[in-house]
Amino acid sequence: MFEFHISRQSRDRYRFEEALFSITGNVIIADFFMARRFADRMNQVRRAARYPERSVTASDIYAMGLIDEILHYMVELYRRTVKPSVMSEAYAWARSKVDDVDATLLMFVEHFPPVAVYQGKIPPGSYLKGRTTGTANTDISLEEMILLYLANENPAFMRYVELFDDSLLERQSRYPEILKSLEEFFASQPVFGPKGQTLLDLLRAPAKASPDSLYGQLEYIRTNWGHLLEDLLLRILKGMDFYREEHRARYFGPGPALVPRYGGREYEEIERFSRDLDWMPHLVLIAKSTYVWLFQLSKKYGRSISRLDEIPDEELERLARWGISGLWLIGVWERSPASRRIKQLTGNPEAAASAYSIYDYTIANELGGRPALENLKGRAMRYGIRMATDMVPNHMGIYSKWVIEHPDWFIQLRHSPFPSYRFTGENLSEDERVVIQIEDGYWNRTDAAVVFKRYDSHTGDVRYIYHGNDGTSTPWNDTAQLDFLKAEVREAVIRKTIEVARDFPVIRFDAAMTLAKRHFQRLWYPLPGYGGDIPSRSAHSVSQEDFDALFPEEFWRELVDRVAREAPDTLLLAEAFWLMEGYFVRSLGMHRVYNSAFMNMLKNEENSKYRDVMKNVLRFNPEILKRFVNFMNNPDEEPAVAQFGKGDKYFGVATMMATLPGLPMFGHGQIEGFGEKYGMEYRRSYWDEGVDDHLVARHEREIFPLLRKRYLFSEADNFVLYDVVGEGGHVNEDVFAYSNMAGDERALVLYNNRYAEARGWVRRSVGMNEDTGGGRRLVHKTLGEGLRLSDDDTMYYILEDFREGLQYLRHGRTLCTDGLFVHLGAFKSNVFMNFRELRDHDGQVKRLYEYLGGRGVPDVASELQELYLKKILDPFRTLAGRSFLIQTVREGVSRGDVSDAFLQALAGFMREVRVYLYAWRDEADTVQVVGAVHSLVKSLLNVPSLKTKAPKRLKPCIDYLFSRIPESVTEDLRWWRVPLLWGIVSMTGALVEQQAVAVKSRVLMDDLLLGKVVRESLTALGLDEGAARHELMLIQTLISSRDWYDRADREGLGRVMEDLFADTDAQAFMGVNEFEGRLWFNKESFEDLLYWLFAISVIRSAAVTSGKMRLDGERVLKSFGYVTSAAASAEKAGYEVRAFLSTVR
Repeated sequence: MFEFHISRQSRDRYRFEEALFSITGNVIIADFFMARRFADRMNQVRRAARYPERSVTASDIYAMGLIDEILHYMVELYRRTVKPSVMSEAYAWARSKVDDVDATLLMFVEHFPPVAVYQGKIPPGSYLKGRTTGTANTDISLEEMILLYLANENPAFMRYVELFDDSLLERQSRYPEILKSLEEFFASQPVFGPKGQTLLDLLRAPAKASPDSLYGQLEYIRTNWGHLLEDLLLRILKGMDFYREEHRARYFGPGPALVPRYGGREYEEIERFSRDLDWMPHLVLIAKSTYVWLFQLSKKYGRSISRLDEIPDEELERLARWGISGLWLIGVWERSPASRRIKQLTGNPEAAASAYSIYDYTIANELGGRPALENLKGRAMRYGIRMATDMVPNHMGIYSKWVIEHPDWFIQLRHSPFPSYRFTGENLSEDERVVIQIEDGYWNRTDAAVVFKRYDSHTGDVRYIYHGNDGTSTPWNDTAQLDFLKAEVREAVIRKTIEVARDFPVIRFDAAMTLAKRHFQRLWYPLPGYGGDIPSRSAHSVSQEDFDALFPEEFWRELVDRVAREAPDTLLLAEAFWLMEGYFVRSLGMHRVYNSAFMNMLKNEENSKYRDVMKNVLRFNPEILKRFVNFMNNPDEEPAVAQFGKGDKYFGVATMMATLPGLPMFGHGQIEGFGEKYGMEYRRSYWDEGVDDHLVARHEREIFPLLRKRYLFSEADNFVLYDVVGEGGHVNEDVFAYSNMAGDERALVLYNNRYAEARGWVRRSVGMNEDTGGGRRLVHKTLGEGLRLSDDDTMYYILEDFREGLQYLRHGRTLCTDGLFVHLGAFKSNVFMNFRELRDHDGQVKRLYEYLGGRGVPDVASELQELYLKKILDPFRTLAGRSFLIQTVREGVSRGDVSDAFLQALAGFMREVRVYLYAWRDEADTVQVVGAVHSLVKSLLNVPSLKTKAPKRLKPCIDYLFSRIPESVTEDLRWWRVPLLWGIVSMTGALVEQQAVAVKSRVLMDDLLLGKVVRESLTALGLDEGAARHELMLIQTLISSRDWYDRADREGLGRVMEDLFADTDAQAFMGVNEFEGRLWFNKESFEDLLYWLFAISVIRSAAVTSGKMRLDGERVLKSFGYVTSAAASAEKAGYEVRAFLSTVR
């Protein structure tokens, strides 16, 4: 009955289609498409493409028309329920108060003509004299003029005032006086509406409530008049959706990381976790962009590697050695060639199709197809590596088998959703039956259309199919959105997933949250009042009842259950955001779900927020924690090195990733330190990056050993998260402290994710929802309870810090009552493992605990043993002390014998060894051994005299001996320290028995911790740790080989060499190593060992009587012959062990 009047001047300027001006004027913009055509026409005339500030939006046009229609409806409602004759009375009132009312109405009709008047079918005067559906046209025109006045008065309408500008009426008619008189008239009439207002005040109310917002005015109408507008309420909600849709700010990049809360509507669902198979909890995944990886492997190996079956076994072996058990190959499917063509035409001639623009779920032919996959899969499984892939079930490529063969499976329209869209570009289809075109704006980068055009060349059928879209940014212009409202689509995707599962035991679903019912509905078929996420979809709202009838069960739940029945050895992993992580695993049954909060919050050091994430999960259901996929970069995110660097922060967060329950996932190039972000269309890497060997080595030391113990960390049953309480009782939110157990193994992990020192006590856990057998309850545990420690006062625990290699001794009762005090530097972490109980039977453990005072030591058991061996080690430390050794050599060389102090210290040492071993033995045993050592050392100290007094026939032997002896005694006791320390220790075995003295002495060196003191002595003399360990191995080898000459005489040199190469000390000293299946040894180290074997043989063949040095010449000559023969055989064998042992005689 009423029309949304547009001025004649605007109609003439814009030349709107006549179809927009139907006789039922208020319906002209009831359709969003018609509103878009209206706005499009205005934008064309205004040249809005060139001058964006002149542009208008269809939702504004729709909203103004809807408000106009609602105001007309409220007038009609007033007529029906309050006063049917109100407009005829208003007309009469105006005529009684103001002259020329009819002339003003005539001018109004001329400038704001009804359709018939504008078309010239009826003169304005004749129109005013007539009636429309029984109502006088003067009454209709007066009502329209009142609404025109209100429109010009409404600030939110002002941007469009040219459409209904009343300034001409104001200047050239009695229009103002008439409206003023009508104000008086309506003030005298009965009030109306929920607030009891005059009719004009009622009609003004929306504009007064929200003067600058059309959306706000619709919201006011919905809230205050909704009960009066039941017939229009649905259109109001849709109009608000339409407005939100067009005015919504669309941002690029991730938003802020949010802390998920549990227990909302989605958690009212029944708990339906999927059962893990035995291998699933311990899976460690690494992502590889397939084409980029093959390119990098080709460079690395210097040959073309372009197929899956050409990936070298060395790479698989390396991944397995690192602790990786799942290989996710990104982009193995046959891709849509249209995607490649789009990227080439828009500036990247080298681009491949996007990995997520799928033509069909078959292995790409250029990667070798299915046979190549089978080859790789079989080889990978031999290394314990399972293959993983991803699917993008919400869309296919715009040119794909399904778009060609099943076009009905996609969300689509029969007309373009926006009149401004143009499809004149290249045909992207390779099938002659179908033409596929994306909207022109993509080619010139002026627009991001939501649909593409599909034209059937045979039938002429045209469809506008929606691109894939998650509503957060622009559509994915190389994809086509599947319509999951259709049961046949859901079934097709499930069947395809089961096919994929037969080849890949791990499947990752990209953007899985978009197919959860609530989000698929929100994006594509929104409830009235909830639309606006994807442009144009608010026009296609569906009621909840209708939506549930078409989409009755969660798609993911249906898929999970089907895969469990038909491909049960499959781990399903969802990339899901939007705070749906818990719902996906607890209710929908996914085995694992992305935990993007791990990366985002720890990167930004939002530590309190991430502790909240963990605490919320633990309070609700700890099982969710083991279902998280923790990662430091996702393929479409910046590389880990760009987010976390390569220092302590990176390794601290990586330590958490390796030790938290869940599934650790490494990115492509993360371990190697690559900084390039590989696009989904990349066929190669573009940066010339080398592997950061230092970074890899640090992974090998600090991360990979933890990955190989995933069984200790992967489950959540025994996981406990603790507060770290600092001074003043405040919880330090920057420190993550948690423990876990597997069987009897325990682990405690600490990490400070802040560039600051952190101190505090780990004493009490956060609240955890625990199954007590009769139900669940919230519990807090002490550290002792979390690690199941004993609070027995005699129980102590050895904690081994994996990172430092140190062990700590802690009192069980203190751990249980007070907790553990921790001090962490900036971005520092500790991982305590290998907890061992140590009961204190005699007070010695307590003594050691007090002595250590909390500091770490390499080996607590050795420290305890050292405490027990204190009476032996104290005199031995005297003997082996730096100053004592130097004094012994300097004085002894000059006088030809040791000092009394040396003999007393030696006797005290040997006496304590005898007492410790056999307290009942006679003191004579000690005297005998001390005498033997005295003789050896005395011979050693007289070696310099051999340089001038040895027989001439021994000259080659003596020259060889003195080739390494310095002219004078140096501060580091070069040369002297080895035979002197050897001489002191090599006879201790005689205190046990006279047979096999060498073997017994070597055993006692370990049992009595003499080796530790010897190493301390060597470092005190100036050797670094590495050199000291190397020289200690030499001394230990010489002790074991004390009688080598006698055995060579009896059994032959070959047998001596065989035993030497079987000795672990000798192997380590000679650098025995395997290369290409054969054992090799180091030339220089072997020659060193031969020299010292000769030297100790010379010392043992000597005797000093009456101050004179006498040698067994035959022994010396034969010893020299043995070592020169061995050296020659080694050179001939090329220092290969087997060849040497087969030739030496």
